[in-house]
Amino acid sequence: MRRTSFADWPCSIARTMDLLGDWWTPLVLREAFYGIKRFDVFQQELGIARNTLTDRLRRLVDEGLMEKRAYQSEPVRYDYVLTEKGRDFFGVLAAMNSWGNRWLSGDEGAPVVFEHDRCGHEAEAEVVCGHCKEPMSAADTHARLGPGYPARLAERPDIRDRFNR
Repeated sequence: MRRTSFADWPCSIARTMDLLGDWWTPLVLREAFYGIKRFDVFQQELGIARNTLTDRLRRLVDEGLMEKRAYQSEPVRYDYVLTEKGRDFFGVLAAMNSWGNRWLSGDEGAPVVFEHDRCGHEAEAEVVCGHCKEPMSAADTHARLGPGYPARLAERPDIRDRFNR
């Protein structure tokens, strides 16, 4: 069964989900943020099948979120290191962690918390406006068409209704 590609959809959320594609990819990225670099350690920590891990790492390298750096020549072995694009994914994982800590933690509390190195305090991700730095919520934020939205679709009445408030 072929899955639908969202790579060309006029929606950054859909495009991101196309890249992530499954539950393993964000977990591979999580492990990379925890400092894991070696294939065997990713495999051990995640309990993921080797062929699945190979596919996920290849996709992350192809998409520019990670790069391979040889650390051994006989046989050739690689570290998988986050690139700038990959490091920029941290905010997504931090937001997922915060949401999970709030809504999915049991009575024993959050399984993983982040500590902000600069101030030394436990920190939760918060979505703020990049302009005024005020918190954003669904109640006070709406989507509108951006410059990359296809003009042929923007003319459709259902699209105009969805984005014009």
